Amino acid sequence: MRRTGTILGAAALAVLTLPANAHAAAVACGGGVSTGRVAINGCISAERGSAGRFPTREITAHIKARNTGTKAVNVSYEAFFRVVDGGHWVKVGSGRAYVRAGEAIGPVEVGSTTRVCGPVKVEIRVHARADGAAWSGWSPAATKQCQT
Repeated sequence: MRRTGTILGAAALAVLTLPANAHAAAVACGGGVSTGRVAINGCISAERGSAGRFPTREITAHIKARNTGTKAVNVSYEAFFRVVDGGHWVKVGSGRAYVRAGEAIGPVEVGSTTRVCGPVKVEIRVHARADGAAWSGWSPAATKQCQT
């Protein structure tokens, strides 16, 4: 029951924001998790492309981080990608950011992968660790590969 509530809550918290670059794809963010006093959201975008006659999507993982504490903190983060049906998680990137007290960053691109278009659902997940804190839980975000 608690897990179902968490999943439904994460879905309800999903937000759609537009990046500053007018040519970039929309970025959809999943539910939040935390590490120390830093709230984290995993985000995904899928930009159209082609490889010859075959349509492709560049699937990009992003992260948003908000420091609710009174001190600045370094945050390390990692992003993973998979095709939902039968895929395995593959690391697409990692990074580190300095987040000042009371401020937010993101969406910041963590990594990407280019896939030939297919009728499959793909997802990313990110987690993070503030200095002195444990790794957060996973914040997932998903999209139909060829709809965005």
